[in-house]
Amino acid sequence: MQKYYYIITYGCQMNVHESEKIAGVLNELGYSDCNDINKADIVVFNTCCIRENAENHAYGNIGMLKKLKAEKRDMIIAVGGCLTQQMGKADNLHEKFPYVDIIFGTHNLHKFKEYVLLKQSRKKPVIEIEEDSGVVCEGETPLRTSYPNAWVNITYGCNNFCSYCIVPYVRGRERSRSSENIIAEVKGLIEKGYKEITLLGQNVNSYGHGLNDLSFPKLLDKIAKLDGNFRLRFMTSHPKDFSEELARVIAENPKICRCVHLPVQSGSDAVLEAMNRKYTSAEYLYKIEILKKYVPDCAVTTDLIVGFPGETDEDFEATSSLVKKVNYASAFTFVYSRRDGTVAAKMPNQIPEEVSKKRIMELVSLVNSLTRGHSAEYVGKTIEILCEGYDDKKEMYLGRDEFGRMGYFKSETDVIGEFVNIKVLKANGVSLIGERV
Repeated sequence: MQKYYYIITYGCQMNVHESEKIAGVLNELGYSDCNDINKADIVVFNTCCIRENAENHAYGNIGMLKKLKAEKRDMIIAVGGCLTQQMGKADNLHEKFPYVDIIFGTHNLHKFKEYVLLKQSRKKPVIEIEEDSGVVCEGETPLRTSYPNAWVNITYGCNNFCSYCIVPYVRGRERSRSSENIIAEVKGLIEKGYKEITLLGQNVNSYGHGLNDLSFPKLLDKIAKLDGNFRLRFMTSHPKDFSEELARVIAENPKICRCVHLPVQSGSDAVLEAMNRKYTSAEYLYKIEILKKYVPDCAVTTDLIVGFPGETDEDFEATSSLVKKVNYASAFTFVYSRRDGTVAAKMPNQIPEEVSKKRIMELVSLVNSLTRGHSAEYVGKTIEILCEGYDDKKEMYLGRDEFGRMGYFKSETDVIGEFVNIKVLKANGVSLIGERV
C-alpha cells in the first residue's frame, strides 16, 4: 500500500534545502509526496524561529492537525528545525501538542530516518534535541524539488552573534564543508541538468575558516570554471567579510550572476553598533563601491530592519538615506522581532509597535519605488531568462534573469529548464512581461 508524506517549510532557502533532505529520507523509506495533507501518512513541519510570526504560524498549523490526528491515529506528525532547537521549546511543544510523534532539532536532522523507524515500532513519542557537535554531515541524498535550481550548503552555523539574531543559538557555530565535497556535488548537479546552483551559508564569505582549505573567492572561482552551461549564485554575504578579491572573481567569471545580496540591516552607525554588525555605514558603502568598481552593472539586494531597540527618527532617516545612495535592486524589509535568548531582547527602549509600523510602511514605499524604477529600465530590452516554471493563473512561463528579476512570457512549447531570450514589453513592479524572441 502506497504511503504519502507532506512537508510544511518555514523560513529561508536553507530550510527549503533541508526539507529536500527530509524528503529524500522519506522517499528512501517508501513514502511519496502528496499535495493534500489529509491524505498524508506523515506530516513534517520544518520550522523557523528567526521572527515571531514564523513561529506563531507553525504553532497554528500544528494545532490545526489535532482533529485529523484523532481521525488518523497511525499518521505520524514530526516537528523539527530552528523552533525546536531553542532551549525548552521541545518540552513546551510536547506539552502543548501531545499528539506530535517526533520532535527533533537542527543538529540531529541527519538522524531523522532513525526517528521515523523508531516511531513506527512504538507508540511512545520520539523526542531528541542534540547540542552542536561541530560535525559536518556528508553523503545526504536530498530529493530536489526546485529544478532547474539547486541549493548546495557550503557552511553551517554562524559565529557573528548579531544582537538581534537567534541563528547562532539554534544553528551552532560556523563550520565549513570541504571544497572537494562541494565541488563534487556541484559537478553531479550540472551533469544531471541543473542550470542554476546557489551556494548556501549563513555567511558564505567566511567559508573555509577553521579548515586548511580554499577561501570563498577561490572556491567560487573553481566552481565557476567547471564545464557546463549553468549560472552560479551565493547567499548570504556578510558585509564585514566582503572582499575586493570576491568582487574581482565575480567580474572575471561570466557564469557568476551579477546579483549580490549584501544585508545592511540599518544605515545608522549607532544602530549597527548596537546590532553588533561589525561595520559602519561608511564601511558598508565602501564595500558597495568596490563591488561596483569591478562589476558596474551588479544588482545589489539587501535586508533591512526597522524598529530596533533605541532606533530614533534620525536613525531611521539614516537608513532611508543609505537605501537611496545604494539604489538597491530590491530589498527584504522587516520590523524588528524580539527573540528570547538574544542580547537585543534585554535592551531598553523597545520601539512601540505603531512607530515601527509607520517606519516599515515608509521604507517599503521607498524600496518599491526603486524596484519599479529598475524594472522600468528593462522595457524594450532583450534579456536571457532561465525558465523555472509555469504560472497557471497567468498562463505564462516564468523565470529570472541573472540579476534576479522575474520575467513572464508565453511559449507554445515547454521550456522549463531552458535559457530563453525574451523582449520585455512591460514592467509590472518587480516583474517583467515579455515575448519570446
